[in-house]
Amino acid sequence: MGVNWYQESECSLTDFTTLLREERGAPLQFAARIERDIPLYDCRALRGISSDRALQAEWADVLLNGAGVFVLKHAYDDLHTIDEATRIFEDIVLQERKSGSAGADHFARAGANDRIWNAQEKLCLHSPSVFVRYFANPFIKSASEAWLGPGFQMTSQVNIVRPGGDAQQAHRDYHLGFQTAEEVARFPAHVHTMSPFLTLQGAVAHSDMPVESGPTKLLPYSQRYAPGYLAWRRDDFRAYFEAHFVQLPLSKGDALFFNPALFHAAGANRTQHVQRMANLLQVSSAYGRAMETVNRKRMCEAVFSALLDHKASGWLSDDEVKAVIASCAEGYAFPTDLDRDPPIGGLAPKTQQALLQEAIDECWSFEALKKALDDQVWRQGSLSRA
Repeated sequence: MGVNWYQESECSLTDFTTLLREERGAPLQFAARIERDIPLYDCRALRGISSDRALQAEWADVLLNGAGVFVLKHAYDDLHTIDEATRIFEDIVLQERKSGSAGADHFARAGANDRIWNAQEKLCLHSPSVFVRYFANPFIKSASEAWLGPGFQMTSQVNIVRPGGDAQQAHRDYHLGFQTAEEVARFPAHVHTMSPFLTLQGAVAHSDMPVESGPTKLLPYSQRYAPGYLAWRRDDFRAYFEAHFVQLPLSKGDALFFNPALFHAAGANRTQHVQRMANLLQVSSAYGRAMETVNRKRMCEAVFSALLDHKASGWLSDDEVKAVIASCAEGYAFPTDLDRDPPIGGLAPKTQQALLQEAIDECWSFEALKKALDDQVWRQGSLSRA
């Protein structure tokens, strides 16, 4: 079969449910037990072999062909370090509330939960000693390398769901999971297959998480449905998820890792006293980078007048203008500084390509374009992408 593109209307719930019932994955040598299709590993029994290739191969197979998720029980023996990091994160939440910088959330109503964007850097700068002890964990490194190989890039966001906090909607994660359905449909099918190999999702429990506190709702094996980046948006798929998801209680110091293509959602906190806190790890492949550093902001400014002139004269069609914009402007919203540039009104902030297209369509002045680009660079917090 040749290259094709998936369409949301062609997603089949029957095919999806059939796939979920198919047993796959190699026998598990290292798992302590399996609960509701999800393998649990006791890290106390795995000390000293955390980087064993056979163990990593088993984890990778679980993520690809098996349940798509595994739990590391007792990933942190030193709960004092977890508690120290928790206190720092709570201080950061209070500081950001006072400053009014608390941002929007993904897949949940803004303000429904407390979230710390770029908790990785903030923890490191606030207390290098705590950061060192926190990320000296060999299981975090080994799980990341099992899926992504060496050279991975670690980021994290802290999520705090307080009593009465809302659940998220079922979804898949970054990359294609953070695009609109229309944008996702533009990518050929093989890119849908490739997307989950670029990231690994994880979470470290900073509190005990009984089921009623809303630990992540998971649909084992759902990562195997190829058109799932479109399917999860449909009401029938979401209804199936809500009828069949599983939740496992976690203890403070446990960790969970899952394929970003797994259907999942944070649960509602139905308790009256549990402050459910998790440090959400998003680990990226080293290969998600361009070969050269390009000053795309400067390129946008250079071509703007010529694009306006050629479009006004009829020398360039709308499609040809889009082709020029695609060749010079940044077409992706990430990475960005989510404190300054939160996904308000959608799953991702506006891209540089969208900004330049808007400026062309509305015939902005050069000064207006330059200011908008400068503002965008400031929000993104990375001059290297300018």
